[in-house]
Amino acid sequence: MDQTFRNTEKLKSKKQIEMLFKDGKAITAFPLRLVYRETSFEDQTKIKVGVSVSKRHFKKAVDRNRIKRLLREGYRLNKAHYFNNIPSSYTFMILYIGKTGTTFDQVNKTSKILFKKFLDKIQK
Repeated sequence: MDQTFRNTEKLKSKKQIEMLFKDGKAITAFPLRLVYRETSFEDQTKIKVGVSVSKRHFKKAVDRNRIKRLLREGYRLNKAHYFNNIPSSYTFMILYIGKTGTTFDQVNKTSKILFKKFLDKIQK
């Protein structure tokens, strides 16, 4: 896996997002939560990812968009290290559940913890 976040890796399908929240499992490493579900795709993509920030806690779109950019960047930088050898395809939704803003260092560190927990969970 390269360190890009291509359009084919973005989770856009309403149907898949609904199935993800209906049947998915969750892992939390505060202030992030990862909801995941094993699935299959027509293209050869291993993982499709979406990010979300609560409008309830961050009223201004500027604040929500900044945190979403940080979440995508945290995923992009760490995906090659953690998801290179996973056996099947997954859909992910990374949720920011904190109530205050954050920095990239905090998001990056927490992303690594979250992805490690995910790998430990699927290998059991």
